Amino acid sequence: MAARAGIVVTGTEVLTGRVADRNGPWLAERLRELGVEIAHTIVVGDRPQDVRDALGWLASAGMDLIVTSGGLGPTEDDLTAAVVGEFQGRPSALDEALEGRIWAILERLMRRWPDLDEDAIRRSNRKQALVPRGATVLEPVGTAPGLIVPPSAGSAGPTVVVLPGPPRELQPMWDVAIEAEAFRAAVAGAVEYRQHMLRLFGIPESEIADTMLKAREAGVDLDALEITTCLRRGEVEVVTRYEPEQQALYDAFAGLVAERHPRELFSEDGTSVDEQVASLLRESSRTVATAESCTGGLLAGRLTDLAGSSDYVLGGLVVYSNEAKTALAGVPAAVIAAHGAVSVEVAEALASGAIAALGTDVGVGITGIAGPGGGTEDKPVGTVCFSVATRDGGRLTRRLLLPGSRFDIRDRSTTVALHLIRRALRGELD
Repeated sequence: MAARAGIVVTGTEVLTGRVADRNGPWLAERLRELGVEIAHTIVVGDRPQDVRDALGWLASAGMDLIVTSGGLGPTEDDLTAAVVGEFQGRPSALDEALEGRIWAILERLMRRWPDLDEDAIRRSNRKQALVPRGATVLEPVGTAPGLIVPPSAGSAGPTVVVLPGPPRELQPMWDVAIEAEAFRAAVAGAVEYRQHMLRLFGIPESEIADTMLKAREAGVDLDALEITTCLRRGEVEVVTRYEPEQQALYDAFAGLVAERHPRELFSEDGTSVDEQVASLLRESSRTVATAESCTGGLLAGRLTDLAGSSDYVLGGLVVYSNEAKTALAGVPAAVIAAHGAVSVEVAEALASGAIAALGTDVGVGITGIAGPGGGTEDKPVGTVCFSVATRDGGRLTRRLLLPGSRFDIRDRSTTVALHLIRRALRGELD
């Protein structure tokens, strides 16, 4: 049986949503890479009993390893190390050598604030040098050391790895932790896992569910694969995890997805549409620009981020008023008057205007109603018109009704536009 692990993310600020949890997902992926099955992630506040309850539940569920993040600072609410030591039956004691190493770090930091009370800082940080008996110390990246705390002698419970909360400290400390003998002993049952992602666009999750049903009918044992689907930014991600001996099963499943959805399957190796557009721009040395009144410049920003260079993305025009559309993007006033600002005709004029204004090879036009107010019966909130034009006269134009809030509509609009750009760069024009 594969080694199994649970994660305990501590911090009332994370529990209440004031701070987003970045450590849980990051640790889960690192554990997967090591061949450790991640079973549970628990978020708890800075309350000792809640931390104990989380540790106890994971231990009762048969975890071989528990990884905690947070609660290692000098303040009163930072209690993770003490709670873990108590839970493992290993009383804590002051490690004077560690205290000296922590103080050396603090002395460098105190040069920025020379008026601080040195004695008070020593007292408040001394707790960071309290180490459970028999634990392995992970040297501080900031001021807080980490710990690897095995179960007490004669116990068959899990080993607990205690890491700091700030990702900039946790991540480099993890690299040290996984090399420690106590860590390797805890995950001795690790196995090799392979993971692949298929990405599809323009398809509901229900179609993937039907494809999985067809795979079972064709004799593909999907129960031997761990398949998860996720709808994100209008794309369906199908992630499959499996052990090497199930490679033929995965190949059969992936082949059936490709056979049933050849147009919608745009990535068989997990590469994102952003990565593919960036690669196509570089390979072809073509340039792109945008003119739009929907995403507030998000599309131009996302294009710039993915291309990584102004050599390919020459700029973007954000033109919400009709006058700006005409003056800056060259949209004829008569077209706006005849069809309305949110129309495929205006989107096409915006795409052509981006090419003319910035001299690019590809122009992208978007105009839409992101809400929350506005909209009509014919053009409700969420109506977005897209057009991608090429200098040689090629074009892709779409009108869609996108669901969600203003942010959702804008965010999904950038994804739709990137897929249209990808098709245009690949020569798949209407």
